[in-house]
Amino acid sequence: MIEVRNLRIPLESIDGTPLGEARARRTRALRALGLREDAHAEIHLLKRSIDARKQRVRLVESVAVDLGDPSREAKIIARRGSRDVLPHTPSVPAWPHAPRHAPSHRPVVVGAGIAGIFCALALAHAGLEPLLVELGPETALRREAIERFNASGELDEHANVQFGLGGAGAFTDGKRALAEAGAGKRILSDAKPHIGSDVLPGVVDALVEDLRAHGGELRLETRLVDLFTEGSGSGRRMRAVELEHAGLVERIPARCVVLATGHSSRGVFELLERRGVALEAKPFAVGVRIEHPQDDVNRALYGHFWESPLLGAAPYAIARRAQNGLRCFSFCMCPGGQVVAAASEAGGVVTNGASLAARNGENANAALLVNVGGPEEFPDDPLGGVALQRMLERASFERGGGCFAAPAQLVGDFIEKRASSGAGSVTPSYPRGVAWTSLDDLLPETVASTMREALPAMARSLPFFANPEAPLTAPESRSSSPVRLPRTADGQSVSVAGLYPVGEGAGWAGGIMSAAADGMRAACAIISSLDEREWAFDNGIS
Repeated sequence: MIEVRNLRIPLESIDGTPLGEARARRTRALRALGLREDAHAEIHLLKRSIDARKQRVRLVESVAVDLGDPSREAKIIARRGSRDVLPHTPSVPAWPHAPRHAPSHRPVVVGAGIAGIFCALALAHAGLEPLLVELGPETALRREAIERFNASGELDEHANVQFGLGGAGAFTDGKRALAEAGAGKRILSDAKPHIGSDVLPGVVDALVEDLRAHGGELRLETRLVDLFTEGSGSGRRMRAVELEHAGLVERIPARCVVLATGHSSRGVFELLERRGVALEAKPFAVGVRIEHPQDDVNRALYGHFWESPLLGAAPYAIARRAQNGLRCFSFCMCPGGQVVAAASEAGGVVTNGASLAARNGENANAALLVNVGGPEEFPDDPLGGVALQRMLERASFERGGGCFAAPAQLVGDFIEKRASSGAGSVTPSYPRGVAWTSLDDLLPETVASTMREALPAMARSLPFFANPEAPLTAPESRSSSPVRLPRTADGQSVSVAGLYPVGEGAGWAGGIMSAAADGMRAACAIISSLDEREWAFDNGIS
């Protein structure tokens, strides 16, 4: 097959339907190869993105062209080959191979978010029968707990947007495995793949079934109580974990333990600090959720094509640097989505964002953040960022009246430093309701001043940012982990061999796809470690 990259298809050249897009794609692919439009060829979409710069909307696509004749394809590549016309070999994804020797104790993976699930899946496909444990419940019970919290304010600290099967990503928003588990084939070709918070929980359930079918075990509502090591100094290594389920505590021998506990597992961070596992403060970001009508976003980015069914709800990303040197930036932008009540601790308000698969909500929302924390701000306290998050979340809880309402302010009032008294033309979507106030005495001063300077500058590029009635809902405090677990080149903790910190909670990933990849990377490292020497050690042979 031949791969043809960077096909640029102006939207005005398409009749506005998916079939019209397919026809235009075929025409341009064959033209790039010097072939007639009636040539016998199958066209397979590999990647699709939208270029909406300068109000000129184009689809940018890469395709594989199958002419059914390898020798003819080779001649065309020799004649027209370039960085955009080259041979295409379909990738055949494969799970890691089985190790030469199985360990005497199965690996334990703590945390059934996306990083933990994919790590356990890879270990299971390699025949290692991993044990995957998760503090929260199955997706159906977790969904019920979230809906109950949104309606009543009754928070279950083990079943919420942050905790439960699927992790934080399941209710906020390897590709092929996700697609085959029900996420939809479009995530394989979209440049910015989106699954949807209404679809991803079902995908997670399908992945768990695959795990069990290959010998893995999942234990839900199970808490990591303790870690046990042997040796001292640089020679420490994992020996066992202690788990609690339904009030019963069990110690399980474990030479390989994967920590995939997420960026909100503060109890795990505290346990690691007590047990002398290396931690360090990591820069993270705090701020607010900002909302605009999705139609305004579409008009600004797509111009007179804003209603085209080929484009859908428009996303955006923007950043501006303030005079103080700090950068204000959008993050986790949710087209046609809603602001999510993401608390996981009593007495603390947290916001996040999510989009359903259809992305058909009235508002767009995004985190508007400024970096804080890190080793420079907390040189002697690796959990200093956690304390800063808690302080912000608890102050917001009190400002909201103690019922998980979120503090909110209109952009115009925020810029003018006056408290807001009610909503304008944009209705906040946060499900627990908002308390209109001033955010200046809630946000760190450097965060508020950086945002105040950046908002007018952002409006010069994206006009909808000038809307004075756009609501700011606080706080967005869990965009990433405030802690990093340093690790060696092969992914183990620098202080405890056999302990593998992975994913967002360990400070090594920044989203669903990178978390899945990091989990699989740890599984490959574990499999590689199971050589003859490791096997002999596990079985007490000197």
